[in-house]
Amino acid sequence: MNNDDKKKQSESEENETTRMQERLRMVEDTGSVTTDDGHHRIHCMTIVGQIEGHYTLPSESKTTKYEHVIPQLVAVDESRDIQGLLILLNTVGGDVEAGLALAELIAGMKKPTVSLVLGGGHSIGVPLAVAARRSFIVPSATMTIHPVRINGLVLGVPQAFTHFQRMQERIVHFVSAHSNMPADRFVDLCMNTGELATDIGTVLDGEEAVQEGLIDSLGSLREAMSSLYDMIDAN
Repeated sequence: MNNDDKKKQSESEENETTRMQERLRMVEDTGSVTTDDGHHRIHCMTIVGQIEGHYTLPSESKTTKYEHVIPQLVAVDESRDIQGLLILLNTVGGDVEAGLALAELIAGMKKPTVSLVLGGGHSIGVPLAVAARRSFIVPSATMTIHPVRINGLVLGVPQAFTHFQRMQERIVHFVSAHSNMPADRFVDLCMNTGELATDIGTVLDGEEAVQEGLIDSLGSLREAMSSLYDMIDAN
């Protein structure tokens, strides 16, 4: 190997090292990464723990901050290089308005989007899972469907309960519009009193979520990536 070849090899190794360091920083800072080693350039975004909204959660809580995710979604949709978005979900839910805001953004993206539920996609994680053009869930994952809940002081006046009802209707409408589950079936599962010991609602495992029409398909990373590549190729 001559000196020129050694120099090119050294530069190539330095560039690869720099790329790996940038990816690691992105994962640490935002919980996301852009990959360009496959057939297409894909952005992978994780939504984990609790979805943090207008109030900061305790430091020991694992959270996804919606003010970090919103600009990421806009940047991905406007990027000339990124061709598709993969969303990995393992969330217990969180702030309803923040979760719906993210779900509406995902549903309105022009680029191909695929979601994959791993572990759990509970509460407001349900609209986030169905917001993508195609949704997947691993067999061992679960999704909890229940009515809107709130912590803290609640005024015992009719207006407060009307507010909860209207918020619940927003969730029902979004889920039924972006999945194959009818609105009345979603409400029935929300109001189920025979399953949860200290609450009302329903827990669906991966297979049940697909059978109910909430999620499109059973599958893991391989199936999710294959579906995303197919959509990109079709575009």
